[in-house]
Amino acid sequence: MEKEFEIVLGARKKVDAKVKGFTICTDQPVSAGGENSDPSLFDLFLASIGTCAGSYVSEFCTSRSIPTDSIKITETIYSNDTTHMVEKITINLDLPPDFPEKYRTAVVKAAESCPVKKHLSVPPLIQIAALMKSAAL
Repeated sequence: MEKEFEIVLGARKKVDAKVKGFTICTDQPVSAGGENSDPSLFDLFLASIGTCAGSYVSEFCTSRSIPTDSIKITETIYSNDTTHMVEKITINLDLPPDFPEKYRTAVVKAAESCPVKKHLSVPPLIQIAALMKSAAL
């Protein structure tokens, strides 16, 4: 199965992705030459981890008629000061006092089943190629 994203290079540091009728916009901070008009591409990548976990928590709770309006999810990124590479990501599920204790471990497992997280555990091969457009006849 294939899914294709069209990546569109915009002015300055803006880069958009088009998929399934949506346009996902990214920009860089002013300090990196962008206009800071949209999330940075790396922030968007990191946000996909937390929002994916949140989606699974939401589905878990909804299927059990557990209200989600008092659940707060916080994703924290820890980077190495020397390499600037992400070394650890924590996702905390702040559950309200009336959250059913019998589901506490299960809701964490639901968040852990997020496919974005799973793909980071077993990363895909990423191949980059430069293709030349054929000249018009």
